[in-house]
Amino acid sequence: MRKPFLSVIILLAGILSKSTVQAQNPQWNAAEIKLNLEKLNVLGSVLYFAAHPDDENTRLIAWLAQEKKYRTGYLSLTRGDGGQNLIGTEQGVELGLIRTQELLAARKIDKGEQFFSSAYDFGFSKTPEETFDFWDKQRVLAEAVWLIRKFRPDVIITRFPPDARGGHGHHQASAMLAHEAFKAAADPKQFPEQLTYVKPWQAKRLLWNTFNFGGQDNTREDQLKVDIGNYNALIGASYGEIAAHSRSSHKSQGFGSAAQRGSSIEYFEYVDGSPATDSPLDGIDTSWKRIPNSGTVQSLIEKINQNYKVDKPESALSDLLQLYKALDQIKDDYWRDQKKKEVEKLILACSGIWFESVVRHPDYAMGDQINVDNAIIARRPGVIVQLVKLNDKEIHKNLVNNLLLKDSISVNASISTQPYWLNEPHAKGKFNVSEFNLTGYPENPNNPKVRFELMINGTAITFDQHIQYKYTDPVRGEIYNPVVILPQLTAKSSSPLALTQNAKSVKVNLAFQKNGQARSQSFRVNAVGAKGWEINPASFELQFTSGVNSLSKEITISPSEATVSSIDTLLFQVDQKDRLKETKTIGYNHIPEIVYFPDVAIKMSNINLINAVKKIAYLHGAGDLIPESLSAIGIKVDVLTSEQLLKSDLSGYDAVILGVRIFNVNKDIAQIQNRLLDYVNNGGTLVEQYNVSNGLVSKNIGPYAFNLGRNRVTDELATVHFDEKDPVFNYPNKITKVDFANWVQERGLYFAENIDKRYRTPISMQDPGESLHKGSLLIADYGKGKFVYTSLSFFRQLPAGIPGAYRLFVNLLSKSK
Repeated sequence: MRKPFLSVIILLAGILSKSTVQAQNPQWNAAEIKLNLEKLNVLGSVLYFAAHPDDENTRLIAWLAQEKKYRTGYLSLTRGDGGQNLIGTEQGVELGLIRTQELLAARKIDKGEQFFSSAYDFGFSKTPEETFDFWDKQRVLAEAVWLIRKFRPDVIITRFPPDARGGHGHHQASAMLAHEAFKAAADPKQFPEQLTYVKPWQAKRLLWNTFNFGGQDNTREDQLKVDIGNYNALIGASYGEIAAHSRSSHKSQGFGSAAQRGSSIEYFEYVDGSPATDSPLDGIDTSWKRIPNSGTVQSLIEKINQNYKVDKPESALSDLLQLYKALDQIKDDYWRDQKKKEVEKLILACSGIWFESVVRHPDYAMGDQINVDNAIIARRPGVIVQLVKLNDKEIHKNLVNNLLLKDSISVNASISTQPYWLNEPHAKGKFNVSEFNLTGYPENPNNPKVRFELMINGTAITFDQHIQYKYTDPVRGEIYNPVVILPQLTAKSSSPLALTQNAKSVKVNLAFQKNGQARSQSFRVNAVGAKGWEINPASFELQFTSGVNSLSKEITISPSEATVSSIDTLLFQVDQKDRLKETKTIGYNHIPEIVYFPDVAIKMSNINLINAVKKIAYLHGAGDLIPESLSAIGIKVDVLTSEQLLKSDLSGYDAVILGVRIFNVNKDIAQIQNRLLDYVNNGGTLVEQYNVSNGLVSKNIGPYAFNLGRNRVTDELATVHFDEKDPVFNYPNKITKVDFANWVQERGLYFAENIDKRYRTPISMQDPGESLHKGSLLIADYGKGKFVYTSLSFFRQLPAGIPGAYRLFVNLLSKSK
């Protein structure tokens, strides 16, 4: 069993749900109930549109959702997979999983809804043209149109413009897609296959939420201006305070924010549709008057709000139930269903109804029968509740006020909880999501759940409750995590890298785990995807007998002549149908525990390497996988804490390496740097990896002066110009142009500028249309030793098994002849 990690579950309602509430039942206080009662009278909607987690204007979303009470959504085209991670070593899809949960945490605070497309964040892009080369523009456009037709926003607001003022190519591309989707969603000739499920939708207008940050002021006094600095007494906070709390959810990006109080002006530039002069929803009727024959509904909502008693929320229940039935007469399917979902949550809150569905173990395997313990309670006087059914099990029991009713049912674990966008291997610029109707969901909408069928004061209402694992931690108290449904067989390799140095074989151990309730089971495992490599054994049988759940198998990987310079990935197939998966868990206190199942994949790379480096010391910064990567080529890596480094005798190390962004995150770095420069002065080698200029703890990064800029080379295949006579390219490995082949995502980032002449800068490179940059590699002799500062993205290249990156990095660590 997995060890439970301390976390709090966040569940989001599915946007396709019409007849049920698919979320943890709301535990609103009386003020929150009042806010949501007032929202019943508002029929406006806004879709905010950008590229990444953190692009959204949380203050504006909070104001739209909680002050104006519009249905407010944020469409982030990507999950932020290609960024840097300030809190750990996760990169790529793992970072995207973290940032998905951070966005959901932000929406829980500002009350917006969260959506995504299948676009993959492949890293920084300088142009929208490059972005569209990777994203599959037509697919992302179709998804944006689909979401607009489902969400039916009255107004669409972009964070960025479609030109160079947007900066990042993803930003510009998001604005272009928003404008195209704004038009295409209304055109029945565009993506007509969607019209079986949704109708064309024309938003009233498209606006750009202009900004003044990053040294760029795009605001003007002739633009639409709105003061959103209100203080909401029911919430007890201003929207600047709510926004800071929301934005601080983006912890992997280091975006802890200070609260803003008082007047705050937002600016909007007209893009398309009907112009606005006073507010984003000018000229749009956001009352029930927009819906024909809604008089009864309007009267009931007005009555409920007028008669609401803060100390007796249950007094609104009779009218809420009447409103629930009256909504069935509304002909507008969209607003009928949306308001019914809002009323359902209010009925639960006013009745004091709480329920849960929990299991006794954190995970199960596909095919298992799960025993689910269900509990329900109603805690307001005069509320008559009968539990009619749990799934298909007939219950027909009345709840006694303020007493728990418990019952257990069995649920079949038929569907894996693998995040749906990871079911298939992703391409460089997009996730391969074959089920188009999953488009937009931040999480799996079909994870295991229990359906509660209730009679509340004589009215039948059905709710879906996701199944969770609950336990009590002695420090944090009661903890909920989503239940995990595993594959029946999982495995973990002893190393994700099989680096065969100088064509020598390597051995990798596979540790297999049988999951589930079957006492004995057998599996046939075949190695796949290793053409040109010798895998021994390439096929084998695993037999798990009763009481045995773990087995191991050692395989030998050998390069053939054809693979001397190739990079390949070894995968495995189970019973000639399913890819062998690993169980990976990501745990941070600020988000729910994340469990997903990547393929068991071993990156195979043959490196013609001369390496005399035996032992290094490593001090982590924001987090990377350099220590594991160097261990794969036989270097002993001692990962030290700041205290250990300051107290250690460093003379026994061939080199010391500092992790990425250490000057941004380590409060002791100035003292550490003095200690390390003494080490260099006495003959040591120090290699420092990239940092960013914002938020430096210390600006004394090297023995001689240089500044950090924002220049980078995003074309991973960009030509690298280097001084072939420089010692770093000649010892112990002779570096040639071939060593810069097959690099991934980028060449380097945040290059140095204003560099002291005592540094050698033996590398220069450029993206198309730009001048050469010399700040990616700085080398200086200092005393008896060598100092290296590099903005080359070794933190991506080494885990990817790039041979040339290993050869160059070993040279940086080595003492020259």
